[in-house]
Amino acid sequence: MKKNDKLIAALNSLLVAKLISINQFMVDSEMCENSGYTKLHKVLQKLATDQMLLAEWLIDRISFLDGSNTLSKLSALMIGKTVSGMMKNSNMTEAFRPHNDALKLAQELEDEDTSDLLTKIIKMEEVHIDWAEIQREQIALRGLEKYLVAQTENLAN
Repeated sequence: MKKNDKLIAALNSLLVAKLISINQFMVDSEMCENSGYTKLHKVLQKLATDQMLLAEWLIDRISFLDGSNTLSKLSALMIGKTVSGMMKNSNMTEAFRPHNDALKLAQELEDEDTSDLLTKIIKMEEVHIDWAEIQREQIALRGLEKYLVAQTENLAN
């Protein structure tokens, strides 16, 4: 595969987004643990781990394409002070555009391996987005207080 600067830039952009997501999920996870929302803590911790895996795949692919990782454009985290604020910040639907754009570019370049990788990443991200949407729906239907009670574990049992 011939080196393509445009594809490498697109992959680097996705990598930056993954690194930001890792930090976001880690902070949110620890805040939930400190508030006693252990179930939510575990899920957010898993989401951070998933993002680490996706970042690793992107780093490997960028390296394979003889590109360098450009990480100078990390943006600020959006820290929610409450679980409700965290859930509002986790509206990740817009995150699909760069993924789809990168996939389209890889397909145009007939780079099947990168296309396959991006398809795999998109499928994993869909699961994360679905989870976040379900959480927001549960908060809207049950109310925040009942939702948060469901996120705690009864330590007496």
